[in-house]
Amino acid sequence: MNYLNTLLFGIYPYIALAVFVIGCWARYDHGQFTWRAGSSQMLRKKNVRWASIMFHVGIIVIFFGHLIGLLIPHWMYEPFMTPGTKQVLAIVVGGIAGVFCLVGGTMLFVRRVTDPRILASSTVGDILIIGILMVQVLLGLLTILPTLGHLDGATMQLFAAWAQSIFTLQGGAADYIAEVHWIYKLHIFLGLTIFLVFPFSRLVHMFSVPLEYFTRNAQVVRKRA
Repeated sequence: MNYLNTLLFGIYPYIALAVFVIGCWARYDHGQFTWRAGSSQMLRKKNVRWASIMFHVGIIVIFFGHLIGLLIPHWMYEPFMTPGTKQVLAIVVGGIAGVFCLVGGTMLFVRRVTDPRILASSTVGDILIIGILMVQVLLGLLTILPTLGHLDGATMQLFAAWAQSIFTLQGGAADYIAEVHWIYKLHIFLGLTIFLVFPFSRLVHMFSVPLEYFTRNAQVVRKRA
């Protein structure tokens, strides 16, 4: 069991991150025409606006919440809040964002698999990746249940120690989460798998945020004579 824990949470993270970095670089370098979101809004606009807004707002909050919560060392936020306060904040903000993401993403998933025009233009990967994301968000929401049983922040500190050990290449990272509830482990494993398949999916478009749009010169539009 210890070997399996080490394999899944001590070795697999490096495999997933290596594929993520190298795969994204290779795809951008050799397949830029495939580097796109593949939006289906032009095919059918009905029910897509609010679903897309809820999904994207929710997933952005979740992403940065995990990034900040897991990778910022304890000493940086210790003067402002206790681990328990941080955990309650994560439950409230993450719970709201998770519901937004789950509702919006489910609407987009149902739309994609039930609308004949959109389904015809979708790949198997398009359907699978949004399905995986929704399962992951649901698992994240379910982790709130065991978390409510211990609000002292100790479990959150274990996850932060695990993540920081992985990113700083320290040994024994898997030991931090060896005894946590199985639903946390399933959530982490699926999250790592998303990193693994990321370069081969439409998710790569998140790296192409058009920030230059805000600094470019104004486009001149003239009325036809």
